[in-house]
Amino acid sequence: MGGIGSLPQLIISMMLFLLLFFGIGFLLNMILRSTWVMAVLYPLVVVAIIDNVSVFDYILSPASSFQALGQDIMSLQVVDIIILTCGMAGAVIAGIAIRMLRVRGYQMF
Repeated sequence: MGGIGSLPQLIISMMLFLLLFFGIGFLLNMILRSTWVMAVLYPLVVVAIIDNVSVFDYILSPASSFQALGQDIMSLQVVDIIILTCGMAGAVIAGIAIRMLRVRGYQMF
């Protein structure tokens, strides 16, 4: 992903990832009548964001693909980890929000 230059960019990126994955997670959880869909799918989204390997390469040459994934994960900078963690927090908060709404009697779809 690359480093972020300044603190305002980091804060805005954190907020964007949190809100983006909250929104996507809330909609998926509501439409699929589940609670934790996005929280479960989020690691796959992170792999798609940070990895440059094709999905077919994971099937055709898994050893080298997973090795490249490990190197990509290890090369993440602290700001990248913070931003991706905010995305996971948004997905988890979406699950909590859906659960709270269902407990209070709201039926979504």
